[in-house]
Amino acid sequence: MTDFSKTRSMFDIPDGMTYLNGNSLGPMPKAAPEAMDRFLKDEWRTEIIKGWNTKGWFMQTNTLGDRVGKLIGAPAGTTVVGDTLSIKVFQAVSAGLALVPDRRVILSDNGNFPTDLYMVEGLMKLKDDGYELRIPDPEMVLDSITEEVAVIMVTEVDYRTGRKHDMKAIIEKAHKCGAVVVWDLAHSAGAIPVDVGGLDTDFAVGCTYKYFNGGPGAPAFIHVAQRLMDVVEPSLSGWYAHEAPFAFDTDFRPMPGAIERMRIGTPSIASFAILEVALDIWDHVDMNDLQERSIELSNLFIKEVEARCEGVTYAGIRDPQARGSHVSFRFEHGYACMQALIAEKVIGDFRAPNVMRFGITPLFIGEADIHKAVDTMEAIIKNETWREDRFQARGLVT
Repeated sequence: MTDFSKTRSMFDIPDGMTYLNGNSLGPMPKAAPEAMDRFLKDEWRTEIIKGWNTKGWFMQTNTLGDRVGKLIGAPAGTTVVGDTLSIKVFQAVSAGLALVPDRRVILSDNGNFPTDLYMVEGLMKLKDDGYELRIPDPEMVLDSITEEVAVIMVTEVDYRTGRKHDMKAIIEKAHKCGAVVVWDLAHSAGAIPVDVGGLDTDFAVGCTYKYFNGGPGAPAFIHVAQRLMDVVEPSLSGWYAHEAPFAFDTDFRPMPGAIERMRIGTPSIASFAILEVALDIWDHVDMNDLQERSIELSNLFIKEVEARCEGVTYAGIRDPQARGSHVSFRFEHGYACMQALIAEKVIGDFRAPNVMRFGITPLFIGEADIHKAVDTMEAIIKNETWREDRFQARGLVT
């Protein structure tokens, strides 16, 4: 059984802070400063260019990819890390379209994270070949899968409400209709059990700076089903994906039958140093234990807020098995209320137009954090503290 008091001790969270925003950016592992110091002093400083061989930098995309893959149910050799999530979305959707060249419909939903939709819009403009993006309500995605659809691109857990798509049902229907599915696991990986291998997922992408706690701008990941490895076309054909990257040929030949073909360019080795120690924490975690504890804490939070915070309404899914690991509430003055919470060291975030969002991450929060958050919110609403001028001005990041 997972000892969450042990995992909590592995994070450096400022004194007095209740951090309920790990769904947006995970806190710093205590091992991160030493890891970065070690990279700077014992790798980059001493090895310089030799580090690509002597320190294994060149294959960290794969070694760390396999560690991430293990946490999403991916077989070894089917996941790599690098680049950003937006790039990986573009890469996966483009590769999916190439597998179904006679179709022109991309299906997503209007609750998807906007960046994913923006990347698809840009891809369609580049192709300029009659593609159409359909975005029905999230609840209508399954019914919208037809033999017109080339690629379904959805985020498993809705970034606002926490609602989960039914991965199994969507994949089964998509494959029956001859469509390809790209899953964005940004709010799933490290939050809930995921089994991309068992569900025969075509493509999955995600980030490592949220629940995996890899730090701001930590690398993204991409998973490709083994059965597709020989046929998938990397539309972004960088040198890191070349069959013989140091032959310096002038033509691109993707690495045959291997996940390396989904690498692109030189990754940030410095960011890998932090990600590596962040992933060490997961060696102590069972994903089923994590989900069970997340449900307990989420249910407590929802119950207490609804009972004590007037005007605040739950914005998510009641069935705990049908949601991810964050909870959201609607409040007319949500932005100002969130700023007042942050001023009291209760950290969540805000999503327009009126959603206050809180990550329930058992690796470093417990019941005491939930009670403090609710106590603080109740006082802010009763006293109308949110009305203060200092809480009205919008920051660049909400």
